[in-house]
Amino acid sequence: HAKNLASRVKGNLENSLVALGCDVIEGRGVLTSTPHEVKDGTTGKVYTAKDIILAPGSIPFVPPGVTVDEKTVYTSDGALELQFVPEWVAIIGSGYIGLEFSDVYTALGSEVTFIEALPMLMPTFDCEIAKQAERLLIRDRPIDYRTGVFASEVTPGIPGEKPVTIKMIDADTKEHVETIEVDAAMVATGRVPNTADMGLEDAGIETSRGFVAVNEKMEVLTKHDDGEVVPNVYCIGDANGKMMLAHAASAQGISAIENIVGRTHVVDHDAIPAACFTHPEIAMVGPTEEQCVERAEKEGWTLGKSQGNFRANSKALAEGEGNGIAKVLFNKDTGEVVAVHIIGIHAADLIQECANAVAAGTTVQELSMMVHTHPTLCEVLDEAFKGAVGMSSH
Repeated sequence: HAKNLASRVKGNLENSLVALGCDVIEGRGVLTSTPHEVKDGTTGKVYTAKDIILAPGSIPFVPPGVTVDEKTVYTSDGALELQFVPEWVAIIGSGYIGLEFSDVYTALGSEVTFIEALPMLMPTFDCEIAKQAERLLIRDRPIDYRTGVFASEVTPGIPGEKPVTIKMIDADTKEHVETIEVDAAMVATGRVPNTADMGLEDAGIETSRGFVAVNEKMEVLTKHDDGEVVPNVYCIGDANGKMMLAHAASAQGISAIENIVGRTHVVDHDAIPAACFTHPEIAMVGPTEEQCVERAEKEGWTLGKSQGNFRANSKALAEGEGNGIAKVLFNKDTGEVVAVHIIGIHAADLIQECANAVAAGTTVQELSMMVHTHPTLCEVLDEAFKGAVGMSSH
């Protein structure tokens, strides 16, 4: 199903491009030392263009010492084509991808062990949301975890015959702490830019860990520190490292085109939402609470916080999904929404109203007086917005 769906979506997008009059060339684009040139690395044919947009995306990062065979030790790419359901699977990394796949595996009956190098699970999440997620997504499921350890050596096995061996070392001392044998191991340690062999060096572009430096208009810079603009070359998506999300890449692509045609545009990355598709879902827009505290201190404003609860929401209770919260963080001085973090049923859909508020600079005073449909899940947000100005929604 996943393969068929991806193939259908890809085909539809290609058909859309053709219908819009775009030429689609299958190949590997490589920059040359000559401006406005792109060479097909496969055929050697050279194409010219007034403007060039780099959008190579990213590939899964595999740490040193980990051997991937995409059968028993695999990345998120291989996980989508797995031919069996492992009884016991280790997931290396506990970010978005690892958490989503743990949700799938436990639903299919697998036991899961997280291996996380940092001191706590879900290190990139808002701390309060991470604690809620630990309670709702991990504690009552067949999941255990090791934190503060590296998977220093991972050796593939043979399905049904030989286990996968994982040696772990302490993240600080680098001393061996444990070796486990599992049926499968998934490497979910993030992604890295797919910028190798693109001719960037020939075009005078220096990367940092593979990331291409860009300015706010998505124009490529020669380097990250005090780099100069490379005329008529833009870079969008995972390769620039600003925000590694598909819809962020789309927004950057639109922005790049706007700037190319002379309509100045800058993407507000603080207003781009993100979601983790677990059960229940997690979604957020803007910085974590910890980052908001730092920003408020640095910029000299007062941080406000208000919360709505799914357990007080009629529709959530009707669906038997009363777990979760929606946390609104706002500037007390101006009333503007700075960030929202949600864990609960359909959080990924609910976050859009919040992202729009951040983008438009809408205040909690304005939001508190906006009418929300009853009975709907968005009333959880209504409770939080009203609470921010001292009102009660019940």
